[in-house]
Amino acid sequence: MADGTVSKVKDAPRNPVGREGVLDVAARLFREQGYGSVSLRKIADAAGIKAGSIYYHFGSKDEIVVAILDVGIQVVHEKMRQAVSALPEGTDAETILRAAIGTHLRALLDVSDYTSANVRIFGQVPQSVRDANLPTRRAYEAEWDALLSRLQERGALKPDVDIRRLRLMLIGALNATLDWFDPDRGSAEALSRTYADVFLNGILERQDS
Repeated sequence: MADGTVSKVKDAPRNPVGREGVLDVAARLFREQGYGSVSLRKIADAAGIKAGSIYYHFGSKDEIVVAILDVGIQVVHEKMRQAVSALPEGTDAETILRAAIGTHLRALLDVSDYTSANVRIFGQVPQSVRDANLPTRRAYEAEWDALLSRLQERGALKPDVDIRRLRLMLIGALNATLDWFDPDRGSAEALSRTYADVFLNGILERQDS
C-alpha cells in the first residue's frame, strides 16, 4: 500500500498552473507593484498555488525576474524585427523608422505585462539580475544600432549623428511613456505617430532667411 501511495504521488502533476502560468502572474504583479513589493508567496497566492510549488520551475524570485525581463525584451525585439523585415526592399528611411518606432511603442503599451514589467522594474532589481538579462538587452540594442547605421550609410541620417546616443535617446523616450500614457486619452498608434513626427521632423518651424 505504501508503494502504491508513493507511485501515485510521483505520477501526479506537480501543479496545474505550470511555468508559463507562474510567469504570467508574476509579470502582472511586478508591473503593478514593482520589484520590492512582490514575494514568492504573493506570486503563489495570486496564481492559486502553494508557495513551494514555484520551486518546481524556479529556484528563486530573481530567477523569475530574469525570465520576465528576457521575455519582455524578446517580445518587443521580435515584433520590431518582423515589422522592419516585412517592408519592401527600397522602402524609404522615414517609413522604416516609423515602423520600428510604432512597433516598439505598441509592444510596450498594448502587448503584454512582460514588456511593461521589464521597463518598470529594471532599475529596481539587483545587479546580478541585470547582468543575467544583459545579453538579451544587448541583442535588441544591436538590432537598433544596425538599423540606424544602415540608414546612415544610405545617407538618410546625418553623418555626424552618434548612433548609440540616438538609440539611447529614442528608446528611453519611448519607454518613458509607460509612466504617463492613458489609453482613455488616445491610442498607442496615435502616440507613435506623434513621436515619429517629432524625432524625424523636429519641433521648430524653419525660418526663411
